[in-house]
This record gives sequence, structure tokens and C-alpha cells, in this order.
Amino acid sequence: MTKRDMIDDLVDIVYPWPDPLPEDADEDARWGLDAWRDEVAEQRREFEQNLRLTAEHAEEYFDPLLAEIGTARQEMREAEARMRLLVAYAREFVRPRPYQLKDLAAATGMSISGTRTAYDDDEIEDVARRLGRPPRRKNPTSAATATEHDTTEAEN
Repeated sequence: MTKRDMIDDLVDIVYPWPDPLPEDADEDARWGLDAWRDEVAEQRREFEQNLRLTAEHAEEYFDPLLAEIGTARQEMREAEARMRLLVAYAREFVRPRPYQLKDLAAATGMSISGTRTAYDDDEIEDVARRLGRPPRRKNPTSAATATEHDTTEAEN
């Protein structure tokens, strides 16, 4: 019996094997599962190799669990930043009308007011740069009218 270590456990947690198919699964499903297992096997191998090489060559103490938690946190921050860009796009670039706040709130898991303030001018500028076009023109109405529009829209 081989000795398991934390890296083996992390591989199982981060890249779990796909669940088996029911016995009555068709041939296409079996082929798809085999392809998925091959992909997972490669991801597991690369992940384990990277962790072991990092641990072996680290000049300071390397804790693979804390490193993976840090990686997960960084991925969360990146996902949150991507979500802010997508909300900015939905509100400021989609034509002829922006997505409704209630729909974006449901998609983001935020409140309507949280969705309204989820992005700022930096995200709008970033989306504009990535798209190569400015945001849609806002109506030349007052801020109060825009707020009334958002409130009415949220109620719909």
C-alpha cells in the first residue's frame, strides 16, 4: 500500500474523478465519460507535478494547502472582477436598452441596489477599451430621471 500525503489529497479535492455512469448509459455517454476522464487525468497529473516540483524547489517552507487556498482566493477575485465587467457591459453597452437590474441581481446573486453599484467608471472604461467602442449614449435627462427609471425598472 502506498503512503498518501497532503498533495495526493489536494489532487482528489481539486480535480475529482467524474462519477460513474449508470449501467444503462448509451455508447455516446460512455465515450464522453472516457474523454472526460482522460482530461481529468491530465489535469490531475499536471497539478500534482506542479505542487511536488514547487515543494521540492522552494527556497522557503512551502505549504501546498495554504498555497491552493491562496490560488482559490485569487480565482474568486478574478471571477468577481469579470462579473463587474459583465454587469457594466449589460448596463452601459447593450443596446437599445440596458438589462434590467432585477434580472442582473438574480444572475449575480446580489440585491438590486448591489447590482446598481457593482461597477464604476473604471469598469466602464475597461469594457469600452476591450470592445473598442464607447458606452451607449445616455439620455440627456437629469440624474433624478435616471434614478426614477432604475426604480421603475426594478419594480417591473
